Amino acid sequence: MQNRRAQLTESDVKKIEAEIEDRKLRQRPKLIEEVKEARAQGDLSENFEYYAAKRAKNQNESRIAYLERMLKTANIISDRSNEDEVGMNNFVEIEFLDDGSREKYKMVTSIRGNSLKNYISNESPLGRAIMGKKTGDVCKVKVSDEVSYEVKIVAIDKSNDDSEDAIKSF
Repeated sequence: MQNRRAQLTESDVKKIEAEIEDRKLRQRPKLIEEVKEARAQGDLSENFEYYAAKRAKNQNESRIAYLERMLKTANIISDRSNEDEVGMNNFVEIEFLDDGSREKYKMVTSIRGNSLKNYISNESPLGRAIMGKKTGDVCKVKVSDEVSYEVKIVAIDKSNDDSEDAIKSF
């Protein structure tokens, strides 16, 4: 399997840049100080605090490197869409035509996808099927060559609210 470039919107890039800045300017100095304090306690062979502090510092550095590498290699995609079409960061209410049930989702890039929050990736089968569609459109969601289902776009909300309750209130 080949390595694919992450798809990020401008808002994703800003959030990643803010996390990198926080990790470098706020967390890094604090973690370095914790390592120094733990090292000063003496015998390192049995110093749990030293190893825990060093692990936390290394995890922070790894996260910074991961995020910086992601930004360097990312494919920046637009989060703009026509007013009446499903686009990135939009809330979408869909009806599953096989049983009439309805669900609300937020369209996000794959790095932000989180099924527990009802955030669906634009690269998922459902995301690909509804992206660019309009209210009232019926879409075929192809899961595999043998499995597919149909959904209907019930409503689209263009608000860009990232709060936890936004999807519930839509």
